[in-house]
Amino acid sequence: MVSLVVGLAGCSREPEVSREEAQLLREQRRSTLLQQTSYRPGPPEYRPGQPGGTFVATLTSDPKSFNDLTARDGDTRAIVNHLSDYLADYDVYRREFIPRMASFSVEVDHDQDKLRVFYTLRDDLYWTTPDSDPETWIPVTADDIVFWYDQVEGNPSLRLPGYPGQFVEMPDGSSARVTVEKIDTRRVVFTFPRIVANPILSTNMRVWPRHIFEPAKAEGGSEALLDVLSVDTDVTTIPSVGPYHIVEYTPGVRTVMKRNPAYWRRDEAGQRLPYIERLIYRIVPDENTAYLLFREGTKDSHSVRPEQLDELLRIGTRDFSIYRGGASLGASFFTFNQNPANINPQRHRWFMQREFRQAMSSLLNRPRIARQVYRSLASPAYHFFAPPNPFFDEDIRLEYTYDPERALELLAGIGITPGEDGLLYDDRGNHIEFTISLGAENTAGIDMANIFADELENVGITARVRPIDFQNLVERLTSTFDWEVVLVALGVNYWPESGSNVWQSSGNFHLWHPLQESPATEWEARVDYLYNEGRFTLDQERRKEIYDEFQRIILTELPLLYTVHPFSFFAIRDRWQNVFFDTLGGSDSMYYFLQGPPSAGGDMGSPNS
Repeated sequence: MVSLVVGLAGCSREPEVSREEAQLLREQRRSTLLQQTSYRPGPPEYRPGQPGGTFVATLTSDPKSFNDLTARDGDTRAIVNHLSDYLADYDVYRREFIPRMASFSVEVDHDQDKLRVFYTLRDDLYWTTPDSDPETWIPVTADDIVFWYDQVEGNPSLRLPGYPGQFVEMPDGSSARVTVEKIDTRRVVFTFPRIVANPILSTNMRVWPRHIFEPAKAEGGSEALLDVLSVDTDVTTIPSVGPYHIVEYTPGVRTVMKRNPAYWRRDEAGQRLPYIERLIYRIVPDENTAYLLFREGTKDSHSVRPEQLDELLRIGTRDFSIYRGGASLGASFFTFNQNPANINPQRHRWFMQREFRQAMSSLLNRPRIARQVYRSLASPAYHFFAPPNPFFDEDIRLEYTYDPERALELLAGIGITPGEDGLLYDDRGNHIEFTISLGAENTAGIDMANIFADELENVGITARVRPIDFQNLVERLTSTFDWEVVLVALGVNYWPESGSNVWQSSGNFHLWHPLQESPATEWEARVDYLYNEGRFTLDQERRKEIYDEFQRIILTELPLLYTVHPFSFFAIRDRWQNVFFDTLGGSDSMYYFLQGPPSAGGDMGSPNS
């Protein structure tokens, strides 16, 4: 009887597949999927269109504010970003700054080691509210820029991300501020106390309405600035200089935005942008609901996750196209708290050791994450700078890739070894264990954290995965510092000088140990030096030497363990024209227009739609 069961089991066993064969099958499957998508990268060549139609998108949570100062999560930013604009723009294809709300020029005085940047605002910029009379429109002026730079971003008590970037380190080690001065109604000048290599990056900023924020500060002080334009505000009173106004906010249901007829941008034919008349952001419980709405046809576009791609491509008759954009430029990362405030001293001792972080990187199975979380539609993150960064170097790569044996050797070198129970203990007898926190809405992140925890468990380390509310997570990272390990993401580092509040040890978003009065470690002191030296070095060969060392330090000390670069996919209804998509420029909805008459987009105007 036993032999019969064994024989039957043997007959039903699937043929064994080698690791190389499995990898080949995955690559073939990935190639098949990619071939079924469309590829239409930039730089885009837009056709003139006509205004009209309603575009339906989704948010997975209510906006937390309509104030740029407190808009930290992606759903809130999706709304707030439509209300303002930048002075300048960075053309990712030409790799240079171009005028946006203002033209600019740079004046360099080599003899005095001084530099000035002049901005001249356009003459057609206005703060407007929905359906307002043009006589009530308020011009955007130099006073808006000066107020926002000096009184808001330059306010040390607010600890805003842009604050550290207002200062430069002088040759004697002191710190001096970049100042701004009004020249006339439309012109300002930023004066640098020494020459920098990328002054537009340092001075480019969004502009927000002084006539709203200044009275609030005068009445309630700096903290009152954070309470302006809360979600309780009558949205029809919120001014915009951006492409849209907010015309409706129904909590838990939707946010509606209407085209701003005073927005300054125009197409080549002189037609004002954007073309889309109304944006409806339906508020849904989660990403799965958003996906289902797209599948059933009541949502116009969708950022397709890799696990959804196969299912969408199997739909026989489709009224939408799926575009592929390549591997994302950014990647989420794990980071270990090295701040002595509000963390268990023993864990702090582990996390401060470079070999510990190198071992953690050697236990982070990036290829497994790419396979299991992203269906092999992702690539491991082995570089620090993104490819568009002018100092990206393919040869400067992460050394500590997945290798459990090497991880155990690194840990043994700092006194962390297995006990009789197979668990890892430090030289004081403490079991190696910690908690990984991340945003509860980050479903892919939860999967990544669980894979990391599984790999850690395999060598005797206990990691607990704790999804929490995103605002709670932000508060822990920026205020209470009560966390152990976290999984988050930052923006793409297009320029080596970007992220002054992250890479400098004094920065308020130097996540692993922010706001240091002086560098806590020698390597952080060196990074501070290189960051500043690179900012002030004009010779390109020398700049490359500086930023090569900068990258190598980050990839050796590993304050951040980058995970993977997911492939980007974007699905959109075929009735929308002028669609380009890639990971460099994304897809600019400002130029979408309807293929048919404007009404073809559907109104979906009922609050219950």
